[in-house]
Order: sequence, then structure tokens, then C-alpha cells
Amino acid sequence: MKSGPETKGPDSHEPDNFHQTARRPVEMTAGAAREVALEVLRAVVRSRHPLDEALEEVPGLGALESRDRAFVRLLVAATLRRLTSIDALIGQCLERPMTARMSDIRDILRLGVCQLVVLGTPAHAAVDTAVALAAGCHGGAYRGLVNAVLRRLAREGGALAAAQDRTRLDIPDWLWRSWRAAYGEDTCRRIAAASLIEAPLDITVRDDPGPWAEALDAEELPTGTLRRAAGGSVAGLPGFAEGAWWVQDAAAALPARLLGEVRGRTVADLCAAPGGKTAQLAAAGARVIAVDRSERRLERLGRNLERLRLAAETVAADAADWQPAEPVDAVLLDAPCTATGTLRRHPDVLRLKSPRDVAGLMRAQDRLLAAATTFLRPGGRLVYCVCSLQPEEGPQRVAAALAAGLPLRRVPVAASEVGGLAECLTPEGDLRTLPFHLAERGGMDAFYAARLERT
Repeated sequence: MKSGPETKGPDSHEPDNFHQTARRPVEMTAGAAREVALEVLRAVVRSRHPLDEALEEVPGLGALESRDRAFVRLLVAATLRRLTSIDALIGQCLERPMTARMSDIRDILRLGVCQLVVLGTPAHAAVDTAVALAAGCHGGAYRGLVNAVLRRLAREGGALAAAQDRTRLDIPDWLWRSWRAAYGEDTCRRIAAASLIEAPLDITVRDDPGPWAEALDAEELPTGTLRRAAGGSVAGLPGFAEGAWWVQDAAAALPARLLGEVRGRTVADLCAAPGGKTAQLAAAGARVIAVDRSERRLERLGRNLERLRLAAETVAADAADWQPAEPVDAVLLDAPCTATGTLRRHPDVLRLKSPRDVAGLMRAQDRLLAAATTFLRPGGRLVYCVCSLQPEEGPQRVAAALAAGLPLRRVPVAASEVGGLAECLTPEGDLRTLPFHLAERGGMDAFYAARLERT
């Protein structure tokens, strides 16, 4: 976990596709994948565990075939992404609301409706497996209810869904109000629509990306990131085992580049795990000190670097309390945040975060930013970034730091440093990517980054 009070699991914009956790095998049945999906959904919506954490914790996942494991994640992620509109469809089929004791049945229906209306699963497969799951709950008393609701939605679900304003329904009110106030109504709706679409697979290559584009059947983006369609086994792709590349969203790859030439320089990468930005800096020739307060996540970072044949010093510490032995040349602070810019990859954020999280994280961000300033030598650069759409976590934190008199000045970013994407720059010269940027190529995560210099 990154320094601060956030509760998200593996880094939201740099997926950890390198780590395999041993899991207890379970007896396989025809509906095993959907049984596991039900357990994962329960862990998120009822126990409030981040999706990636839930996928690691549910023991049945490891016993599934690779294709079925991918289906579990796809199904649960799609259900979380469209949860409110799915619940509205279910409500239209009921004479009275379900009670609290029917929470298992509600979750079974949610998965079934998602398959029918969102994923286009054949009706017989979606309905039959849902009814089978219902047979194991409450002595099978609600099998008829599940069958009736899903059979109706198999016939009418498409038309009912088309009549919904799903973009508005599936974004929580607090987020919609925040985005509308910060970006305006039209941009808010574009952000929401792009955030509710599954993200493609983005790859950062250690060296020249050109030769790898063909090998990976990928497109090279203006920023140098390679992009291919989501799906399939990442570990089975060419170059993975050899450590030629790692998975990293196109927007997540930009902040480290704002430090400029780092070869031979000492860079502190704060809140570093699982290490996508650490890998970028190490590959560019920097002497990297990767700081993260979670030893478990640092172990994962170490494994990732080992596969990539890269090296960095790792320190398990709260970055707000740690001090380097001597001032460093540069700092990359990827601060803990609500991760509302990563909804395409982590739809659980829609269901787990609230305005209370923003307030708590703001305090952690201020503390980290003040501490990071003390690490820098005069003239050293600090890049502060968050994968959040909330202005309180991005530009307002930088403005507060400068107003408080921290010895920093802003160094504006040029469009040439971010692949010519001038639309990703603010009037102050900061980086602000939005989910609909590069929409014709699949969009990108929402990131804010400011480049500052120690005076």
C-alpha cells in the first residue's frame, strides 16, 4: 500500500501481471467460474475489499483454467462498472424490493443480468448457472425468482437498458457533482462515458518500442507506449519472460519522463510499488531509491525488477518520515489518492470511495509533498502526481504547497515532452490527462502531474 490512508490494492494504473499467488484448489463444477465470481463480488461490495485484493484472496480462482480466470475478472469488473443500472433493471422486474437477507440472491441476479445485458452471454448459460447458484442459497427458496427475473431480462433487457441514461446512473452522485463543478457538464459526461469502458493493454518497452509493436501486434501511441487489445495471457506474450517490457497505462508512463535526463542521477521514487515508474527510471540510467511503506508490495517490486533485469535500492518506510542519507537530484512522488482516474481498470473505486476519502488523502498528500521537498538538493526537480480526477488531490495540493511557502517553483511542461498532446496540458503548464484523451485509440487513465524545482 502506498503511504497514506488509502485502501486500494496493487497499483491502480500499473497492473501487476508478474505475480502469481498460490491458491488452495477447490473441487471443480460446471459453474465453478461463476461461483468464484460470486465470491469475488461479495468480497468487494460487502466486505469492501479492492477488486485486485479480492481476486488474490478468493481461493477458488487458482483452480480455474486461464480462460475462466479471465472470465471471472471480466464479469466482476463489468458488474461493478454497471452496478447501479443493473440494479435498476432488476428493480423493474420485482413487485417489491429484496430484503437485506436476500443479499446473496441480489448478487446472483447482478452477475446474471451483467452477462445478459452487458456481456452478451447466451441466455441459457447465464440463466441456468444463476439458477444453479440460487439453489445453494436459502435452501433454494428463490430459484423461481431468479429464473423469472433473468428470463424476462433475456427477452426485454436490451430494450430496457437502451432506455436508461447508463452513463449518469453508473457514476456516484458525489463524483458526478465534483466532475461537473471542476470540468463543466459536457466534459463531465465525456469523462464519465470514457471511464465506464474497459481499458486496453498498454505496454512500456525498455528500449526502442518500434520493433516490439509488430511482435506484440500492438499500436505505438504518440507518447511511445505500445497498445494492444485487452484479453489473453500477459505472461505468454513475446518478450515478457525476457523482461523486455512491462504493463503500464499510457498516462502513467508520463510523470517519470517529466524529470528529464536522469542518467547517473539519484532519484527518490516515493510510494513506488509495484514499480512501473521505478522501472522507467532505472531503465533510463538513474540510481533509484524506491520507497514504499508496504514490505509486501516492495517484495513484489523486487520481483518485477528482477524479471526486467533492472536494479534499484528499496526502502520500506513511510515516505513522509523517511530521509535519504543526502539530498537527491530528483523526486517522483506518486501520491496515494482516490484513484478516480483509473475507473476503466478499477471499477471497484466507484463502489468503495467517498468524499471522506478525499479529505483524509488531502492531509497525507500535503504531508508527503512537504517531506519530499526536504529531500531535494537546490535546483533538483520534484514531480508530484496522482491518478485522480479530483482537483482537491491534484492542482489544489500544489497551489496549497506554493502558498504555504515551500521552496518550490513550477516548471511548465511542454507539449513536446508528452507526445505533442497539447490538450493534456493546463494553462499553468501542468499535466492533466482525461479518460477521453486519445479516445479514438482507446483513451487513457486520468493523471495530474506538476513539475516543481527546489529554489
